[in-house]
Amino acid sequence: MAEVKIPAEIRSEFGKGAARRLRREEKVPGVVYGHGGEPVHVALPGHDLMMALKTPNVLIRLATEGGKSELVIPKAVQREAIRGFLVHVDLLVVKKGETVTVDVPVQTEGELAPGGNLLEHMLDALPVETEATHIPEAFTVSVEGLGAGASILAKDVTLPKGTALAVDGETVVLQVVSAQAEAPAEGEGEEGEGGEA
Repeated sequence: MAEVKIPAEIRSEFGKGAARRLRREEKVPGVVYGHGGEPVHVALPGHDLMMALKTPNVLIRLATEGGKSELVIPKAVQREAIRGFLVHVDLLVVKKGETVTVDVPVQTEGELAPGGNLLEHMLDALPVETEATHIPEAFTVSVEGLGAGASILAKDVTLPKGTALAVDGETVVLQVVSAQAEAPAEGEGEEGEGGEA
């Protein structure tokens, strides 16, 4: 995964008022954690950060004043509920060769078996342990020809070298259900209501 370079200003003002001022300047307040050091409060350019966060688990090189730079990955991103703009971000310092636990998105390819089958995503992202500078962008799983009752477990997902599951291998990631399975349940509900009257 390529690095995205983002300039970061060290913040000395804290609190809601300071955060609002930053957002008016189209900057996002953030905190950088990791490696036993004190958390560092930063201000990041909003547009650059928003574009970087379009890639899950993006590797960001923060360039701070004085020519210092650190590799970080996003750990928690807060967005405004209605408009979705960035409110705050927590970043974790990582080093080359270090292992981190991250959630990697699961994508599907192929067509299910004919007959009105539906694909349920039990997990939208798969928790894995991987090298911090080689985090996979996504896992692609084939659902070609799967019929009702079929499921794909975490252990069935092909992982790149150096990546290990951080969840039980028997965990269901995807399952195929029949679209007709819900119809009898509605009929049973109506009979139950009639019995109460």
